[in-house]
Amino acid sequence: MLIMFWIHSKYTYIILKYNYLRNYMFYNINVLKCPFDMTPIYFYLFLCRYSKKSYRMISYCTYIKISELPFKITYKDRILFIGSCFADNIGNKMSEYRFNVEVNPFGVLYNPLSVSSACRYMLNPEPFVADDLFFYKGMYHSFAHHGRFSDVSVDKCIAGINEALNRAAACLRASSYLAVTFGTAYVYRLGSSGAVVANCHKLPDSNFIRERLTISDITDEWSMLLNELWHINPALKIIFTVSPVRHWKDGAHLNQISKSTLLLAEQALAEQYPGQVLYFPAYELMMDELRDYRFYAEDMIHPSPLAINYIWERFSETYMGRETLSFMKEVEAINKNLNHRPSTFDNEAYKQFLMQTLLKIRQLRDKNPYICISKEEKEIEERLGNY
Repeated sequence: MLIMFWIHSKYTYIILKYNYLRNYMFYNINVLKCPFDMTPIYFYLFLCRYSKKSYRMISYCTYIKISELPFKITYKDRILFIGSCFADNIGNKMSEYRFNVEVNPFGVLYNPLSVSSACRYMLNPEPFVADDLFFYKGMYHSFAHHGRFSDVSVDKCIAGINEALNRAAACLRASSYLAVTFGTAYVYRLGSSGAVVANCHKLPDSNFIRERLTISDITDEWSMLLNELWHINPALKIIFTVSPVRHWKDGAHLNQISKSTLLLAEQALAEQYPGQVLYFPAYELMMDELRDYRFYAEDMIHPSPLAINYIWERFSETYMGRETLSFMKEVEAINKNLNHRPSTFDNEAYKQFLMQTLLKIRQLRDKNPYICISKEEKEIEERLGNY
């Protein structure tokens, strides 16, 4: 795309600040896919004019500035992601870049009380037994877990739940960060016991009582939980986010009330525990910077892959330092090699390709032994063993 700069007087200069230029070019060229005849219009959106007299930068989008942190995530750190499907999105991104992460060991959880309940299970990992499950429509389910753990076999269901619980309990005690994403302030309580459920598993609505948590309901519960977490892991830092996925079944207004409750609760916790509790503005990035339906999936509710990638980019540039970002680029190159599928596997060229990829993995591992890439190294060694 040919871009021409126009300076309208000798006293006016154009300054393309790095962050603004990258942001605007991402939107208007890569994301909006603007046609050639719209180029002048879209170019004007990221063109910033700087005047010597006013020293004012004119901005054409609500770019969200995220404060720098006194610490950065590195490959040495272990991170536990828990909460809504947005925790899945960012956690899986970190897994792709071979960080040592555990993602949603109870499956997707939406409300703050179910997330805190899961954390308490991890603090005191008592094994689940058959009496903790219920049978419905041919499958065994747990009210503490997402449906991905449900199974036609009670033994398989319990085995999957306890395996994830033991792994997560060990991770929580060794983690540097706990990343928590709340999705909704609404909870469903069992009519028979009043207990909050993590998932209704499509049981009839008559079995549940629906209510909206207050700010104090959330902050009181999480204040107690955070102190329990710091008792067993004093160095643990908490990163709160609010999921940008709208709960449209609540209606537009009640969804906003719900999200506002979560935002106010997380802000109160961040103010109560400065330096230990952080907030990442995933919700604001989606609502403001990506304020267009082209950044949503077909259901017009969930973020599109493009939006997730952008929010991930902002997350990584906020929480990762230069050295870590450099390692991530090397991992990305290795991932491309690992995902490559040739037309035929039985030739010398592909063998050489595998050997080069294996060499890159070993060199990267030597530079940073904390990168979780041993599984892929073993896979390539097995492929080479077949030649």
